[in-house]
Amino acid sequence: MTRMQTRRLIVRLAQLLAAAVVTQFAQAAPVTAARIIAADKEPQNWLAHGRTYGEQRYSPLAQINEANVGQLGLAWSYATGTTRGLQATPIVVDGRLYATGVWSVVYALDARTGKQLWRYDPDVPRAWGRYACCDAVNRGVALWGDALFVGTLDGRLVSLDAKTGQKRWEVNTIDRTKPYTITGAPRVVKGKVLIGNGGGEYGVRGYFSAYDARTGKLAWRFYTVPGNPKDGFETPELEKAAKTWNGEWWLGGGGGTVWDSMAYDPELDTLYVGTGNGSPWARAIRSPGGGDNLFLSSILALDPDNGELKWHYQVTPADNWDYTATQHIVLADLHFDGKPRKVLMQAPKNGFFYVLDRVSGELLAADKYIPATWASHVDLQTGRPVETADGDWSHETRLIIPAPFGGHNWHPMAYNPNTGLVYIPAMQPMGIYTPSREYLTTGKFTRREMFWNPGVDWNEYTKSIYGLLQQFQGSLPPDRGYLKAWDPVARRTRWEIEHPAFWNGGLLTTAGNLLFQGTGDGRFVAYAADTGRTLWSVPTMVGIVAPPVTYAIDGEQYVAVLAGYGGAGAVTGGDPRTMASGKYLNDGHILAFKLGGNAAMPRIAERNQDIPEPPAIEAAAAQVENGKYAYTANCMVCHGALAVSGGVTPDLRRLSSERHSIFKQIVYDGVIHTAGMPRMADLVSEQDVHDIQAYLVQRAREDRAAGQKVAPARKP
Repeated sequence: MTRMQTRRLIVRLAQLLAAAVVTQFAQAAPVTAARIIAADKEPQNWLAHGRTYGEQRYSPLAQINEANVGQLGLAWSYATGTTRGLQATPIVVDGRLYATGVWSVVYALDARTGKQLWRYDPDVPRAWGRYACCDAVNRGVALWGDALFVGTLDGRLVSLDAKTGQKRWEVNTIDRTKPYTITGAPRVVKGKVLIGNGGGEYGVRGYFSAYDARTGKLAWRFYTVPGNPKDGFETPELEKAAKTWNGEWWLGGGGGTVWDSMAYDPELDTLYVGTGNGSPWARAIRSPGGGDNLFLSSILALDPDNGELKWHYQVTPADNWDYTATQHIVLADLHFDGKPRKVLMQAPKNGFFYVLDRVSGELLAADKYIPATWASHVDLQTGRPVETADGDWSHETRLIIPAPFGGHNWHPMAYNPNTGLVYIPAMQPMGIYTPSREYLTTGKFTRREMFWNPGVDWNEYTKSIYGLLQQFQGSLPPDRGYLKAWDPVARRTRWEIEHPAFWNGGLLTTAGNLLFQGTGDGRFVAYAADTGRTLWSVPTMVGIVAPPVTYAIDGEQYVAVLAGYGGAGAVTGGDPRTMASGKYLNDGHILAFKLGGNAAMPRIAERNQDIPEPPAIEAAAAQVENGKYAYTANCMVCHGALAVSGGVTPDLRRLSSERHSIFKQIVYDGVIHTAGMPRMADLVSEQDVHDIQAYLVQRAREDRAAGQKVAPARKP
């Protein structure tokens, strides 16, 4: 055989193999409600965000179990080529794995090998990242029929052909003059694609929408807070809700954004949705005169056909601390107080674990899963928390647990019906809450549209940080991160593990008595689900916040997870000394493991932690002080308090001389907005920009002189 004939044979064989792969995937059955409802009959797939509509994140697969999990090895890895947060739950259907990454990019991979089948980039304008409070992240896709759905950071909902990645339709879900974002994963129920949005801190009005999966036509929309009464109310529920608000709340948007959790009970035909915080956070500013401010920080039960409200429970009435109820909702059937109950469980930000009857909305239990200081307890008769004096920051600065990060954030919980335990990626962060001096002295608050606007006093907040640093001799008490196993019937923690970093990954539990979690310090770990005993661990060198999934192909079980540190806790809080991203480059990967896997783990380079000598900048002490306040109000949310970054976004103490030379052009003029650094000229003056740079130079010199990286403070 000649060399040319050999080449032709190789090409032909490759073509035949490719055709066989395409044929294999082309024969995949469409995803339907019946398949998702009967997901336990095909445990080899991960068909929906929480595997099932009930969002338990429990898999019946048990080939990998507590006896052999020590034999796990890497089967394959896929490099995303990104260095920011990866939060997606992969969907795995008939041999294909679908995931999303930074800037809402979608990846379709061969679930056996990790080979890319297609990639879709929705071309999110990088300047829109300015409106994303918590990194340019995305939590995944939904499948229905042969279509895939993804929400984009800039507020679009896109339908793709699941086989090819070709766009079928796209709809705009937001008012594009407002700073809305989408980071959450869609869900599909009864042929309707459900999607919410974020932006509560930026002065928007919350809602979520249902779109026809085939056409993209809007089916219904539920607003979570009332608008201006003069414009009328969209529903009777909003007219009633308006009676729980005061003042001109609509000028500040109101908040209540639905940016993450949903669950569905097909037997009851009820959709459950969690809503977000108030905008601004400070309730005295948002709704002067009081009121519960429905439907902020609430769990809503709705009819999925038309969006009509069946019942609601408000987790944090008159939310004053950014205590959203958008955290993971889990449905289960339990024997509670000796009776069988269909329950809904949630561990929202406020630090209490709630068990509700999901038929009626009756509160069955509400107990602290962390030592929350804002309330002493929840009155089970009224369903209301009993607030403490320590939680009142209306007139003076308070240190309150939990911080706005919450006792639990978006990272999904998991429920194992064999152990009866709910596993919580819990935290114990301390928050600094500073009331607006402007509001206290004048009764007015100057709202700043289109940017971070919680209603705190940034000058007082900055002073508080430095006061605490002095009090605690250069650092602050650490925020703590835990893996907690919660018994919802006994209403207590069964066991817990403290992690080095406070911001860690979501959870997966299996019939093999296993519990999987990635950590912020760069490990992927398997625990015994009943006792919490560590059974297996592999260093990833990249922090993990995403939840794992498990699936099987030809009888061989895999466990997959996205590794890429990011999100609010990675960007604005925590100590980089406890984060993998503080030591290693934050190179994003999708990792899949199997028994006997022998692929090499990705090589992750160490980060250069040196702080270069900054340039000399002429600035009086008053200018540096102004720069300190201007930085906190405008830059901290992305680059970290005290200019100490966790390694996800640039650490501004380490700016090169070249960046310093064009600092004004970067910040004021937006010359690198296509890289994700937006133009800030509408928020800061040229003098502010000069003063911010002077402050950064001072911070660089301070930490160079100290020879250490100061542990950062926290988001307020």
